Amino acid sequence: MSFFKNILEFVNNISLNTLVKNLNMYVLYYYIIINFYGFILVGLDKRKARRRQFRTREVRFFITSFIGGALGVVMGMTVFRHKTQKSSFYKGIPAIFLLNIISLLYLYKYIIF
Repeated sequence: MSFFKNILEFVNNISLNTLVKNLNMYVLYYYIIINFYGFILVGLDKRKARRRQFRTREVRFFITSFIGGALGVVMGMTVFRHKTQKSSFYKGIPAIFLLNIISLLYLYKYIIF
């Protein structure tokens, strides 16, 4: 019971100002993690393709790109030379990457600073 009481006290002591101050670091950590995930996702799919195993669905690449991992997916496509012949990938993923950059700039200009 005291464990939950300590957690409630901790949550009550955190101010919104402290969270907003650290928001830029949280966003940075999120983008690092999601892009690393996108890069690894492409690498694993390339590995599965070589071994003729069950592949990753293409929708997963687009969802990962859309939620911020487009840079990692593009880097994975380049490094592993995977999905570079499909026009939906070599046109769509960079377009989503541009949307990610625009949304990041908007986030930093109007929300964080």
